[in-house]
Amino acid sequence: MDRDNGPGVRVPEQRVARERAAGTGLRFTVLGPVRAWRGSEALPSGSPQQRALLAALLLRDGRTATAAELIDALWGDDPPSQALATVRTYASRLRKTLGQDTLVSEAGGYAVRIPREALDLTLAQDLASEAEKARGGGDRCQARTLINKLLGLWDGEPLASLPGPYAENQRTSLEEWRLQLTETRLDLDLEVGCHAEAVSELTALTAAHPLRERLRELLMIALYRSGRQAEALAVYADTRRLLAEELGVDPRPELAQLQQRILRADEELARPADDPAPASVPVRPAQLPATVPDFTGRASFVRDLGDRLVSAEGSVMAVSALAGIGGVGKTTLAVHVAHQARPHFPDGQLYVDLQGAGARAAEPETVLGAFLRALGTADSAIPDSLDERAALYRSALDGRRILVLLDNAHDAAQIRPLLPGTEGCAALVTSRVRMVDLAGAHLVDLDVMSPEEALQLFTRIVGDERVRSEREAALDLSLIHAACGFLPLAIRIAASRLAARRTWTVSVLAAKLADERRRLDELQAGDLAVKATFELGYGQLEPAQARAFRLLGLADGPDISLAAAAALLNLDPHTAEDLLESLVDTSLLESAAPGRYRYHDLVRLYARACAERDEQPPAGRELALSRLLDFYLATAAGVYALERPGDRLVAHLEPTRYPGLTFEDRHSALDWLYSEAHCLLACAQQSTGHSMLRRAVDLLWAAKDLAESGANSKSYESAALTTRDAAQTYGDARAEGRARTTITNVHIVAGRFDEADAEAQRAMQLAHSADDPVPNCWAPNDRGVIAIYQGRHEEGERYLLQAIENFRADSNYVGQASALCNLSRIHVSLGRIPSAIELAQQGIDIYDRMGLSLRLANGRYALGIALTRAGRLPEALTQLTEALALFHDNRQPLWEGVTHFRLAEAHLAALRPTLAAAHAEQAIALRGIGGEWRRGTVLTVLGKALDSIGQPDRARACWLEALAIYEQLGAPEAEEARLLLSPVAAA
Repeated sequence: MDRDNGPGVRVPEQRVARERAAGTGLRFTVLGPVRAWRGSEALPSGSPQQRALLAALLLRDGRTATAAELIDALWGDDPPSQALATVRTYASRLRKTLGQDTLVSEAGGYAVRIPREALDLTLAQDLASEAEKARGGGDRCQARTLINKLLGLWDGEPLASLPGPYAENQRTSLEEWRLQLTETRLDLDLEVGCHAEAVSELTALTAAHPLRERLRELLMIALYRSGRQAEALAVYADTRRLLAEELGVDPRPELAQLQQRILRADEELARPADDPAPASVPVRPAQLPATVPDFTGRASFVRDLGDRLVSAEGSVMAVSALAGIGGVGKTTLAVHVAHQARPHFPDGQLYVDLQGAGARAAEPETVLGAFLRALGTADSAIPDSLDERAALYRSALDGRRILVLLDNAHDAAQIRPLLPGTEGCAALVTSRVRMVDLAGAHLVDLDVMSPEEALQLFTRIVGDERVRSEREAALDLSLIHAACGFLPLAIRIAASRLAARRTWTVSVLAAKLADERRRLDELQAGDLAVKATFELGYGQLEPAQARAFRLLGLADGPDISLAAAAALLNLDPHTAEDLLESLVDTSLLESAAPGRYRYHDLVRLYARACAERDEQPPAGRELALSRLLDFYLATAAGVYALERPGDRLVAHLEPTRYPGLTFEDRHSALDWLYSEAHCLLACAQQSTGHSMLRRAVDLLWAAKDLAESGANSKSYESAALTTRDAAQTYGDARAEGRARTTITNVHIVAGRFDEADAEAQRAMQLAHSADDPVPNCWAPNDRGVIAIYQGRHEEGERYLLQAIENFRADSNYVGQASALCNLSRIHVSLGRIPSAIELAQQGIDIYDRMGLSLRLANGRYALGIALTRAGRLPEALTQLTEALALFHDNRQPLWEGVTHFRLAEAHLAALRPTLAAAHAEQAIALRGIGGEWRRGTVLTVLGKALDSIGQPDRARACWLEALAIYEQLGAPEAEEARLLLSPVAAA
């Protein structure tokens, strides 16, 4: 194959011909069927042999091919007697189609003159050159993107269906080039940390090219970095056996060395290449808050901390922990230092407020989930447990230079999982407590400002000219700083008040501070100074501002949106925005992002104290939180209704007085739900008073998608448990029954089936006593699902028939369809395949009539399972593939995972083990409903697929891991794993 990557030397006639061809808009493809277009119009290219002639000319990059060369290309050593005439006929026909300026005759031969960009092959060659340059320059992400774009130019087999020895040789060369490019891209995948995603493709490629050792090597590395060491070693064993049987040779030395490194658990091997690009997509987080323009003083701290951060390069991770009382300027100093150090951390900066001073410090699992998403990790790839998230986080940071700012930490235990743990990265921590138990940390105790620094900060905020104009106020300035305890936060707020009032003088401010705390000498204690300054700022607010300040502080959650704040304040959004922005101007409120607001933790505590003291009547506080809860419930109910039109749940939710947002489509509705997840769940967890509890529980029902999203599952579970316990305390059977049903769903998703069944059983009892149709319908449906997983099929059938009856009584056709689909799965397990297909189809018919996209996915999923068992595999694969697309469109990664598992089963039954293995690998990556139990079932199927494609040692590794999972859970599937292992062990 001619793969000239440069244009070469062109005579003027060739250049003119190419320019004319470019003007005609001609395009050609050879990386698939040989085709020609003029603009969007497909051109006729003739018989296979005529297309072979066109291909031979296209692949010569504009050089002339003689008639003899073309005859040899088409017929080899056995040309027909009229070969020359045939070639001339083909050329004449092509010239009429393409134009005489494109196919030219010269020197007894022919040539096709087109621009490089008119042929897919030359485009691919140019992209390959760009990718090589990018990789050589260290930009692995760009190289990977270019190679993916290049591989996308292929459209099946190159030169498809063309006869002749030339086409055959070129086809082989092009296929080899594609495989080499694929290996290069997979190598880049591993270098940038995408090892988990690469396993599926590598498994399929090693099956298709079993003797290609480079693919085996890449697969071993990908498995090892994904925490699947036993499978990685099994790949080597499979390779050694295959090479001995097929070729009588041992694996090449590089593969043997790789096996030894895996056996030693080589830490270097576990890391991607030096200075890799981000883990999943080329994301460089830049989360640092803005530094203050008037940063003042702290020169020695800035210098010392900056030096230590810079020293992280080429050494172990640098950790500096700043401690001090609230308002002493820990965050301001840390952010300032972090911004100065940014050039030394080119791969990004992460930031989080850990809310350590508040009632609910941020959970490390939640923070790790946010960090992983910021690093480019998909929600579906974020594991559930703290240890798994921490391990994935460290892997994502490994080999990269990233600065992590952990602000407002509660204690060392909270931050340990959040530390990078590898050289090149650094962490800055701020906390009110000294981190004496944080091993290896550089501890910094931050004290109040010196009088000189306090004066500098005050002057920078108020303005040098204004301070200088009041020379007689020097004593007043000293009194102000003393009243503020020399705390930067207190000084900043006092100065902001003065700067905002042009008619005040420094003396006026000093007098007001004196009035607030008549004995200024006693105000050296920092927190009292801060409170005094807050009192000053609060006292100067207009009544509407003061009310907004008080009430906004009542809401839990990291921040609050403008729409939610408007609801809490009972104002229209425009008026609310004006109020909030005026509070931002006073430094009492921060603007976290456009349309979002938050408090400093000290200010939040003070705002709540003001609400308790000043909000009259006291019921106003509860009314404000009630409006906020109404807003979230009404909006979430609207999202639920868009996702599940016709579902009767919305009719059974508690009524709301305050309206929510409306959305034009379900995509924008889901965007809102996932972006507001933390605030929404915090509101539910906070609203456990007797008058709000039922609405809080219903909010969890309306937002049940969050329980299955993976990233928000733990926060959802915490809120559900809180509402359940509150309902028990109040003796509210209705609220408790609904809360227990939400917890049932959480346990099912996590694979905790015994706990799920206990919650559902109690929910059924409570539903009966409260005559509540919601758990009365869904709890028996859930118990039927649990019975499917636990193999109690006859019992599950009784529960599902009861659920169907209850749904019908409630006219809940959507719920009825769900129970019918679940009953279909019971019938599959009981061997009643025809009725299983009929039941699933009944469910699909209901979903179709109701226009339900998400639920239709569940119906197709159930029908796909039944059709697989019926042996109607093409139909099963169609249903499951459609279900997979719907789950993906509706952002249900866990359901995507279980659908990949079912597709693996179907492909295995269709004797397509390579595709089965690929889908099983996708299921492992996405996890799925059922937690560890589900992982065991996927590993079992993956092992069967691997055994069928000639990888018995890796299959055995999968079955051994599955057996360990089943035995730990006490699951009956352990017996199947033992049976699968016994013949392998005997062999």
